[in-house]
Amino acid sequence: MFFISDALAEAAPAAAQQPNMIATFLPLILIFGVMYFLLIRPQVKRQKELKKLVESIEKGDEIITNGGLLGRVIKVTDAFLIVEVADGMTIVVQRGAVSSVMPKGTLKDTREA
Repeated sequence: MFFISDALAEAAPAAAQQPNMIATFLPLILIFGVMYFLLIRPQVKRQKELKKLVESIEKGDEIITNGGLLGRVIKVTDAFLIVEVADGMTIVVQRGAVSSVMPKGTLKDTREA
């Protein structure tokens, strides 16, 4: 019994190694980087393009709203557009409700069909 306690006393405790902080957070940093380039950056770019498109709308442009209405802009104000969707039928649309500007003549082609 005397020899056992001496043998235990001679064993040095194992040194606890601290993990490297960079190695600990590297997977989290990589995941955030991938998410930024795949999701956040393209969405911000798309929003900037849409804002630029909405600000450039002028009288005579043919637009499609988020609700799917196709019409020609007949009057432009700061926050709203007056859009003619049929002969003599106009609606008021917020600028932000425009999803795209169509090429000239699109409205004429759809009315003939």
